[in-house]
Amino acid sequence: MRKRQRLVFICAILVCLAFATGLSLYALRDTVSYFMAPGELRAAEAAHDARIADGKNFRLGGLVKKGSLQKQDGELAIRFTVTDGNSDIDVEYKGILPDLFREGQGVVATGHLVNDDLFSAKELLAKHDEKYMPPELKKSLDKAHADGVKKMDADGVKKMESAP
Repeated sequence: MRKRQRLVFICAILVCLAFATGLSLYALRDTVSYFMAPGELRAAEAAHDARIADGKNFRLGGLVKKGSLQKQDGELAIRFTVTDGNSDIDVEYKGILPDLFREGQGVVATGHLVNDDLFSAKELLAKHDEKYMPPELKKSLDKAHADGVKKMDADGVKKMESAP
């Protein structure tokens, strides 16, 4: 009889724990923010990924493409292009820019996709020193670089050899 009571008690605790975990995850569902680089975003669009559909917020990270920054006169609205080396996506933002925001630097924008070629940002985060880069951004840039090298090798581009 004692073993049965102990088993019922343990099962009740597990059910309560599962309920509390489910309730916590349900409460946090809208605060979860996915991170994507432009190449990953293009792949998610092609796969009709639910994480980016219907104006859902996520984070877009990459480098601000040189020559892409367009400021509108008299307004705080800007438009620029974020790139990971392989893919680009245009970003629009209304607000005060971070002090370290400039072309060629890393940026993470939080917002949603307006259409296939435009991301509307609510918040911009700029790289704050020369050595820091978000791990997700570093990984996606390294992957884009490796893919570019593989593509160059496949296209028959010769590698430079160092002189002996």
